[in-house]
Amino acid sequence: MSSIRVIAIAVISRPSDGALLVYDGYDSVTRELYHRPLGGGIEFGETAEVAVRRELREEIGVELADVAMLGFLENLFTVDGRAGHQIVAVFSARLVDTSLYARDEIAFLDNGVAWKARWVVRAAFRSEHEPHGPPLYPDGLASLLDRA
Repeated sequence: MSSIRVIAIAVISRPSDGALLVYDGYDSVTRELYHRPLGGGIEFGETAEVAVRRELREEIGVELADVAMLGFLENLFTVDGRAGHQIVAVFSARLVDTSLYARDEIAFLDNGVAWKARWVVRAAFRSEHEPHGPPLYPDGLASLLDRA
């Protein structure tokens, strides 16, 4: 990727235990499993909030409520051997359909690829207390959530 991609993600916490709704990613080069909140690209002429609502509607068929900006992150990364650069608008939100909080997984298709979103408690992410857990991406998200 030779350009900067601007994306918006939704941090959705399950009320019962604070688990985050994330998808499992896998880097085929490093063989690393990682987690990332759902979201995607902001289209020209679209606000970041409109984009995050659209992306969640398109990806898993949900409507969001109480969408609030948490901040922006700059993400320089390598995945599958390719360098990437993102500006990430991070929002907190809750699900309008509260029955989804009781489900373990939500299956979805993104660009024809099957994915699963699932609830993961924050203690399971890689940190100084859990050095072997999968990381939560984008970098800096955990710190942003700690300050929110």
